[in-house]
Parts: sequence; structure tokens; C-alpha cells
Amino acid sequence: MSDNFNRRGQRNENSGGKNSRRNAQGRERNRKSQGRRDFSASAPSARRRVADPDRLVAFEVMQAVDNQDSYANLVLPQTIRKHRLDRRDAAFATELAYGTLRERGTYDAILSRCLDRPLEKTDPKILNALRLGAHQILGMRVPNHAALNQTVGLARGVIGAGPSTMVNAVLRRVSEKSREEWMDELTADLTDDIKRMSIEESHPVWIVRAFRQALAAHGRVPTEIQDLLAADNESPSVHLVALPGIGDLGEALDNDAVPGQLVEGSAVYSHGDLGRLESVRSGRVRAQDVGSQLVARALAGVGIEGSDQAWLDLCAGPGGKAALMGALAVERNAELVANESAKHRADLVSHALEPLPKSAFTVMTGDGRKIRENIMDADLPENIGLAVEAFGEDGDVFDRVMVDAPCSGLGALRRRPEARWRKKPGDVADLLPLQLELTQAAISVTRPGGVIAYVTCSPHPAETQNILLDVLDGGEVELLDTAAAVRSVALPGVLEGDADPGTAVPGVEPAEGQEAATTVQLWPHVHGTDAMFMALLRKK
Repeated sequence: MSDNFNRRGQRNENSGGKNSRRNAQGRERNRKSQGRRDFSASAPSARRRVADPDRLVAFEVMQAVDNQDSYANLVLPQTIRKHRLDRRDAAFATELAYGTLRERGTYDAILSRCLDRPLEKTDPKILNALRLGAHQILGMRVPNHAALNQTVGLARGVIGAGPSTMVNAVLRRVSEKSREEWMDELTADLTDDIKRMSIEESHPVWIVRAFRQALAAHGRVPTEIQDLLAADNESPSVHLVALPGIGDLGEALDNDAVPGQLVEGSAVYSHGDLGRLESVRSGRVRAQDVGSQLVARALAGVGIEGSDQAWLDLCAGPGGKAALMGALAVERNAELVANESAKHRADLVSHALEPLPKSAFTVMTGDGRKIRENIMDADLPENIGLAVEAFGEDGDVFDRVMVDAPCSGLGALRRRPEARWRKKPGDVADLLPLQLELTQAAISVTRPGGVIAYVTCSPHPAETQNILLDVLDGGEVELLDTAAAVRSVALPGVLEGDADPGTAVPGVEPAEGQEAATTVQLWPHVHGTDAMFMALLRKK
């Protein structure tokens, strides 16, 4: 920073009067060489007039999320590069942007007590500057005077002098109370625990209610809701996976990554830009939530009788699970078809699969609900192509099928901090027919004895257990012991006891040869993963 405060609000050592030189009239000369003066919080007119680069990055991310429906995890790296932030300032900008987006609900509740107008009538730019300032004051270890000084400078630089005065006045009111004091004030008259947790943990009321119901539906205690919401607000670790037979975690481990605690071939990385690692740039090592790693490995690992050469990822974008499945398939001389409905996402899948032998996979672009007819005209891997040719349109081709269905994404709110404010209850209902139709399409191209994995990154009962029951009602598939399959690919002992992710489904009998019929629900507060759901189904 060029101010008298560094990025954490600490005074720089080179400012002050040791080298002060005065002329005959007593005025200081060469003042610029001494650094800027230290203005107090009571002198707003003398505050910074330019935006600090790391705070400017956070502000631009907030604006892009609001105005362009951007995803913070996509726009943030680009903005950091544009402003050429070093590693330390990039980390500060990341925490400021993500933390503000996650806790927007809490900060809006506080700001509504400090503004003289409704939030919806406040200029969006001013509101975003206020949110950033509030997070520095209440959610980060930035001294109040530095948070005020820098946020007012940001407002002056990107909004104007008039709004900066308002920003200063409002943030001074925010800084008069601690976070705990604000929470006491905001919740003093609330008797509804859902509304209280909504404010304290910054989640929309409908999501808090849905999560509590989901905990009960998946065999957890509903009182865990506070821990779940708190875990959603933590900065998630970056999980890595080395593609089996292709990648190696050695470079990441040499750069302070630590071995993962849930599944083989994984690591946790928390030290800067992944793009610095050549193994990541080449695609041999990938960033992938360990929950996604578990479900992909469980599908690949569950025992099946008969052929095991034709694998399908029906909804493959952006390609993380497809890359891991493809690498596992190559180790067994199997082939993978990766289908994605959107062209730009299919391009991402192609990029993710580049480290694999070209003969081992095909990427298709098409509606997954029409997979049967689409594979008839596709350029398929050799053995899958021969099978399609032999069986014709009525043939059931695939041995293992992944249906990572489009869903509400409520299980990944910690990684997509803006998502909780965009989602609506109706979004869940709108997706249910698509989820069911995709699963039915997957069943239609799976051979008898083959296995289908129904997966969502959501714990919502409507998208998980309810869809599963609808699928089972069709009579074509039976539910396997999904929990046993997941435990078999996890590191020994880590998914036992209170961490067991398995749930029995009432009224569903175990498949032949299975001890139980179970689904799996992973949780951020229990497993440190996204809230992934999985049900393994065997075609009769």
C-alpha cells in the first residue's frame, strides 16, 4: 500500500518526521518522500482519495456479481491478475470479497440500522462499499481506523466525494459496536430460531429451514444446523486430486500441501495460486472437492458382474468427475463417453480430459435426456462404438453411468458465496423433472447388472431422497449399499461412527447380495466436503 497503513491496517515504519527538513519559513520540504500523513478518523475530508488495489479488486468482484451475474470464483482470479496483486494482497482481496459475499445478509441487517434510508433505495455501489467496510470492521482483523480510511478512499476513487462522506458516517456507526453487540441487538426480540440463525449465520430463512429438514431426512440431528451454517461460512480448503496412473502429488506436497484425510490420492492446498504448480497447469493434478472424488471413486469401485468396459458421464461439465473417472477407466482398459448439453461446458470437459489417451474417451455435446439416440451418431471410442453397432437402438450399452444431475447447488454454498443470495425456493422445484428424466435416460442405456450413480451437490430432500423414490418406483433398478461402497474407497476408519454418511431409506429393501440399501450424504461440518448426495443403483 502507498498509505501510512499496510494492508492489515498497521502503520508503516518509514512515515514520520525523522527526516523532516524545513525551510526558512518553517515549512517542510520534500514531503512526498516522507510518506503520507496519518489522518485520524475524525478528519474525513483528508482521507485517501484513491482506491487501494486489493480493496478495489474486492469491490470490482462485488460489482460483477451484482451487475453481470458473474461467479466470484471465476471473476476474482481475472481481477487479481488485472491489478497485478502480489500473493499477500491477493489473499487479502480474496478474503475480503468472499467473506463479504458470504456474510452479506448479516451486514445488510446491521447496515439497515445505520442508514437513514432503506437498503433497496441505496445506490448499489455505495451499498457494496459499505458491505466491504463492514466486513473489515466486524469480520477481519483490520483496525477500525484503517477500515474507515481505506473504504472511504475506495468510495472517493470509484464513486465520488459526496458518497464517500456518507460511507464514512455509516461505517463510523457500524464501528461503534462489536459484532457480538450487533448480534444481541438484532436478535433481541426474535423468538423464531430459524430467523435468528438466518441473521447470525447469514443464510436466507428458506435455506436454513431446508437444511434443518435435510439433516433429519439424512439421519443427522436437526440441532446440528448451527454447525452446518457456520461451516458454510468458513473459507474452504482447496482439495487436490492426482489423476490415477497419470498425475503425482509430489510437487504439491513439496509446496506445503498436506495429504488428504478422506481419500487416497488427494491433498489439501492452502498456500496461494494453484497456477504456480506445473502439475496443475498440465491437468495431471486437479482442484476437486474431496466429496466429488469420493463419489467418482465409489462408482468406479463398486463390484459388478460381467463386462466393465463402457462408462458414461451423462452430465459431465465442467469435467472434474469425468477426468477422475476417465483415468480410473484407463487403468482397467475401459473407455469413457462424457456428455454435456452446453457447448462451452463441453469444451471445459475436453480440456479436463486432455491428459488421458485420446483413444480412451469421447466428449459429446447433447441433451442427456436424448442420450440413447445421440450415441447412435456419435464418434465413440472403439469398443463402445462396436457395442452400439452390435446392439443397435434397442441395446443397453454402458456398464457404469454417472448422473451428476443439475441441481440447486445448495451443498456448495461455501465455495460459491454469492449463490445463497441468488437461489429461490422455486429453483428446486423447477429442477426436479429434469433430474428424474436424466436418471431415467441413464437407466435406459445401462445394461442389466450395470450401475448408475445418482449424484447431486445438494442435501435438499426433494432433490435427493424424493427423486430416488420416484426412480425406484419405476421398477427397473434397485438401491445398493451406497455407504459401504463409499467407505470402501475412503481411507480406513474415517467414515465410521458419527462420521458415517450412510442413511437407510425407509421401505426400500436391500438388493440381492447386499446387507443394506443406503444412500450417502456428505456434510461440510462433519466431513469437510461439499454437501454431496449419492445413491448407487443397479439395473435389474
